[in-house]
Amino acid sequence: MSAGAVFELIGYLGSALVVTSLSMKSILRLRLVGLAGATVFSTYGILIEAYPIVITNLVIVGIHLYFLRQLLGRTPVFTVLEVQQGSRYLERFLNHYADDIAAFQPDFHYEPRPDRYRAFILRDMVPAGLFMCDIDGSETGHVQLDYVIPAYRDLKVGRFLYSSNSSIFADPRITHLESPPGTAKHNAYLERMGFREVAGADGGRRYRLRLADLPGQAGRRSVPDDPR
Repeated sequence: MSAGAVFELIGYLGSALVVTSLSMKSILRLRLVGLAGATVFSTYGILIEAYPIVITNLVIVGIHLYFLRQLLGRTPVFTVLEVQQGSRYLERFLNHYADDIAAFQPDFHYEPRPDRYRAFILRDMVPAGLFMCDIDGSETGHVQLDYVIPAYRDLKVGRFLYSSNSSIFADPRITHLESPPGTAKHNAYLERMGFREVAGADGGRRYRLRLADLPGQAGRRSVPDDPR
């Protein structure tokens, strides 16, 4: 293969990465893939001695690096905002993200039950996630929804949620959480958060998490997992 053909392939690769970055829903992934595309394009411009391409893409590299430093260089501030049954914003949020929620948790159906815990997870005061859980006084809380909007799927919301910092599971009577399975991506997320697959009482699959295993929960009363 000639050098010219190799240079052309490098140019196509840079183009593909730039186009792919524009389709990313996650801001972090958009910046990372866009940075890779601009870097490859800068290399392509140097190889073919097209310096306007080099200058333009070096500027783009600098822009991506600046915003990546903003994203990764500071610690986000998380807040739990509990919402009551009948909240108009809650209903509009669920309607707006209904298709995306179904892509991860297809069996979820919103029920405005008075005994259901509902809270938005705010990231720098932006509603980044929504969490719903039935806490009925037993030792197990039953997760109904654990959803994060596309722009914030870097696991930071989940790591905050399932830690002592969120204070959602401060009740010492609650020793475990159970969640129904979702799609493969959602199940992989649950496992990264510390859940493990078990057999449910009805014989179906469930994901179970022992709260004593969460960060900052070393002193919590520990109850052995159900051996089923």
